[in-house]
Order: sequence, then C-alpha cells, then structure tokens
Amino acid sequence: MKRFFLFVGVMAAAAVSGGAAAWMVTRSAEQQIAYVEREVERTPALGSQFTSYEADRYPDLTYAAENAVKAVVNIEAVQEVAVRENWDPFLEFFGVPQGSRRGDARTQERRAGGSGVIISEDGYIVTNNHVVDEATKLRVTLNDGRTFDARIIGKDPATDVALIKIDAEKLPTIPFGNSDSLRLGEWVLAIGSPFDLRSTITAGIVSAKARTLGVIPNEFRIESFIQTDAAVNPGNSGGALVNVHGELVGINTVIKSSTGSYIGYSFAVPETIVKKVVTDLKEFGVVQRALLGITFRPVDQDFVDEMGKELGIDEVGGVYVASVVDGGAASEAGIRKGDVIESIDGVKITDGSALQEQIGRRRPNDQVNLSVKRDGKMKQFEVTLRNVTGKTELLTRENVDVVEVLGGKFVDAPDKLCRQLEIRGGVQVASVKPNGFLARARVKSGFVITHVNDRAVYSVADLRRLADKIVSVDGIYPDGRAASYVAVE
Repeated sequence: MKRFFLFVGVMAAAAVSGGAAAWMVTRSAEQQIAYVEREVERTPALGSQFTSYEADRYPDLTYAAENAVKAVVNIEAVQEVAVRENWDPFLEFFGVPQGSRRGDARTQERRAGGSGVIISEDGYIVTNNHVVDEATKLRVTLNDGRTFDARIIGKDPATDVALIKIDAEKLPTIPFGNSDSLRLGEWVLAIGSPFDLRSTITAGIVSAKARTLGVIPNEFRIESFIQTDAAVNPGNSGGALVNVHGELVGINTVIKSSTGSYIGYSFAVPETIVKKVVTDLKEFGVVQRALLGITFRPVDQDFVDEMGKELGIDEVGGVYVASVVDGGAASEAGIRKGDVIESIDGVKITDGSALQEQIGRRRPNDQVNLSVKRDGKMKQFEVTLRNVTGKTELLTRENVDVVEVLGGKFVDAPDKLCRQLEIRGGVQVASVKPNGFLARARVKSGFVITHVNDRAVYSVADLRRLADKIVSVDGIYPDGRAASYVAVE
C-alpha cells in the first residue's frame, strides 16, 4: 500500500509542477493560449526479440466468450427444511407469542446458487448433482435476464452430473466438443456465476487430465477430472468449460483449496462423461452404469516399490487387479486376480481414473477389448460389461437406484447398535430427503433398514446392489420398535 500511495503522490506532484509551469508560460505570452497538436508514434514491437503479430496464429478468446456466455444460466436452488422452535419461558413472561412448550415444527427455506449450461433449444440444461440435490424448487435465470422454474429430469451422484429442464423454446445452446482431444496447455474458458456474479468469464489453460481426487461421495464414483487454472469459485459449479471454438468440453465441478475459494486449481467433469450421462438421463431417466467387476490398484512407483518384487512387476503402468467379483463381467471373461490391465479398446490405461473414464462412458451389454499382462505375457480378453446387479440388461427409472428412490442418506449400522438390537447388520437412515419413499412413509432418521423387498440388507453396499422396484422396507428403530413400510400405488 505504501508503494501505491507513493506512486500516486509522485504523479500528483508532477501534475502540480507541470500546471505551474503552464501558468507561467501563459502569463509571459500576455494571456494567450496556444494549442499544439503532436503525433504520437506507436511502435508495433517493444523489443528487438518480438516478431510481427499474426492474428491467425494466436488464440482469440472473444469468439468463444461472446457466444458461449449466452447459453450459461444461473440456478437458484431452494430447499425447504423443518425447523423446530424452542419454547422460551422468558419470552412467555413478557407475552411474546410462541409455539407450544414442546416446540412447533415449521419450514424454512434455504437457498443456494450454481450454474448450468443449455444444451438444447427446447430447454434441457446440464449442471452438477450437488447444485440441485435435495432442492424442492429450482429457479433458472438466463443470460438475457428471463427467469423460469425448472424440473429435474435426472441426477447421477456417481459423476456429479444432473439434467434439468425449463419450458422454453429457441434458446441459445453450447454444442458438445471433444474432451479427448484437449491438449495440455490449451486455452479454455470457465463461464458461470461465482458469488452470484452472473455471466462471469475467466480464462486458463488445461493443466492436467484424468485427475482423481476422491471427492465425490459415492461408492461407484467416476472421477477423471480436467484440471485447469481458470478461476472458479462458489457459484461456478455446473457452469461451462469451453474451448476456443466455444464448444463444451467440461462442466466445472470442484475447487481444490484450503479456503474453499480459488487459489490456482479447478476441476471439471469431461465432456465424454457428461454427454453419456445426459444421453442416458434423457432416454431412460437414469444412468446406465456399466461395471467391470473388479477392485484394482494403479501400478505406480509406490506399488512397484512395495509389492513389485513379490508379484514380479517391475514396470509402472496399467492397473493391478486386486480382486474379481464372482459372476461379474471380468470374472466371466476369464480375468483373474494378479492380472495387470494395460489398455481398453486400444486406449492405454496409465492409472485408475483412465480405467474409470473408459468404462464410465459405456453401458451394460457393451463389449470392450482388454489387453492384460499375465505372468509377463500379453493376453487379449473380450469383456461384456454388466449392470449393478451383475446382469447385462438396461435398467429403468423404477429399477435402478434404490438409494435415490428411497430418498435419504445412509450409513452402515454401527456394530454396537446391531448387538443391542440383536440383528446381524443393517443400513441406518442418517437423514431423509424430501419426496422419496422414506419421506412419504414418514420414516424417521435413525431407522435401521434390515430388508428391502424381503431381501436382507446388511450394509450400504448391499443396498446399492439392489435394482428392483421398491415394494416394501422392513427394519427397526434404535429403541427396539420394529416397523414395516409398504409402497402403495
């Protein structure tokens, strides 16, 4: 700050002395003022090392910015939550109206903001799942200032992508580009509404591809983020990452920062995943999740140092198959524990995120060719991918995501509680979301689910493997009270 004021002070002093000199000159010329026009020379190059400027050889971001910004929207998500008012005897003494002494429940609105991208002229908008999750009302504001109510078409917590729709026509759109073709160092623009500053554009370069951060809270999460140094802040979530042609190459999703604000790194879901998820949500209402049916570990230097000698692996690259799910796609194709997957359909697999992205862009019953190293020799396997139930069929909205249909957040029931209730295991309801099966059945938090459709459920993993339409839910409350809930059509 001292330097700033010192600089301003010097400039001010110069201006004062210059003014005085001008006054003295005019006085000596008998009050006559003469205006002298001078041409200012502008040199196109400021140093001998500069080459001549050729516009077509340098990136011009104005075309992408001015066109893409028209199709990026602001999303206001409203969530109604129950708040219980506490009875205060002090206020009662002074006659201040209150609820009952037991406390009356009332609803309160919580509002959050995010961004979205219009991908079709009839009002389909892609955004992040965490922007619209648990919202009871969505309000979309276009770049031209018009506002619309929106409805959710579908959500995918595993990729943090959601699709919503407004009733409008002839809207500006952003076409899908190709995130696979992005190159390190390539210029990109991030467009969104950080801190509710609508239609904000920032620029940066692609810093890295296929980043895994472990930030999506889902067992089947698919993380293969595009990392950029374009400034992204709260409110940018769901906004567009576009290339210099104004094409959508990603959806801005994550800020990696100790403060919660931008400090140099931001991450976007790549277009390859976004396009696949959006297509599924429009066509089926749910994402057709393809699974390989393995657990794995990247063969990096740490892996080689720790386990390479024991396993006979001395080169980095690929993923090590740590286990194979019985009856899963890999198991049925002949892949076994100890194999190292090096490529999928010719695409080299260098780490876990690359494998996740390649499988994540496919559907159940799709076939992929895997190049696998076993005992130092390369083998080829043709694998038919399967769904969460271990089958090859595509799933419907009713038969796909039991967790989503139930409408809640869940944890494995603690061992102590299970012993107390004399149950083998279960899934405890941590919270209830609006409009789901649990909310309609008036299930309370703390309830331990032991059976769904008369099928035993011992963990959240068991719950996620179910894909049948929910008919009944059985369980027990922590006080020992058993309860059954049946769906009524």
